[in-house]
Amino acid sequence: MATSKHLIDPEIMGLLDIIPPFELSTEQLEHTRASLAEINSQAIVMTPEYPDIAVSERRIPGPEGAPDVRVLVYLPKNVSTPTPGLLWIHGGGYVLGDADQADPGVKSIVAETGCAAVSVDYRLAPETPHPGPVEDCYAALKWLYTNASELGVDATRIAIGGDSAGGGLTACLALLTRDRGEVPLVFQLLIYPMLDDRTVTTTDPHPYTGEYVWTSASNRFGWASLLGKEPGSPDVSPYAAASRAEYLEGLPPAFIGVGTLDLFLEEDIEYARRLIRAGVPTELHVYPGAFHGFPMMAEAKVSQAFEQDQLNALRRAFSKK
Repeated sequence: MATSKHLIDPEIMGLLDIIPPFELSTEQLEHTRASLAEINSQAIVMTPEYPDIAVSERRIPGPEGAPDVRVLVYLPKNVSTPTPGLLWIHGGGYVLGDADQADPGVKSIVAETGCAAVSVDYRLAPETPHPGPVEDCYAALKWLYTNASELGVDATRIAIGGDSAGGGLTACLALLTRDRGEVPLVFQLLIYPMLDDRTVTTTDPHPYTGEYVWTSASNRFGWASLLGKEPGSPDVSPYAAASRAEYLEGLPPAFIGVGTLDLFLEEDIEYARRLIRAGVPTELHVYPGAFHGFPMMAEAKVSQAFEQDQLNALRRAFSKK
């Protein structure tokens, strides 16, 4: 693979000094989880105060036969209710992270849009392979919808969103929700989503993507952990890898944002193309010089453009009655 360093937006280059290089493996998984948890805890400490947002932790009923699911609930104060609602799903390659790491981003969305949000702490692979993670997310969505009145949420204006593996789970959840027909959704916010396990086996990898933060080796580990078998097998469920879905008709409108150096670039563009061809209103943004996780460098102009693009898309989705 050719090096992509000369293509990186200079304003996000410093992020590579903050995020240490890592390659996921069974032996290193716990160490990597601990290291990323430490980085995330430092980021949370630097999060601005949001006195107009009430945050609470709850345990809600999980999928049948499974443990309760931990969620963080964000309710804006001093806004007229009912508000729109957002279910947020954190990233981490299906094997890393928790709802707490998404706290700064979720608070920002709540503050900027006036929505309420529920951030779901789904079970991680490989300890819990598919369908555990997406079923945990569905349980949280169903809880948000069922308890909308108590939360001050408009049950007709619920969106789902997430980044990386959380974006992949968001896309899978949109499919699952469409097919079960129990919860109406107005929008799916897909931030550089992890959508297609088959890219692990491609014989023609993009020469300039996946060099930084999330690599093809980590991608293989993440998919194998979620699926419990080698990625690229012929019988993978679309509720595990959304790109496997044969029919995309009837899904909620979508926003997809991804950087030109992100490993997921081509699968995300392809999913956007298929959504559009299926008649799903879809907004696709490709950010030049950006690798996976680039919005963490919040002061960079490319990150600010991304932030405004996703917020504008959410505001439009929430404004439709």
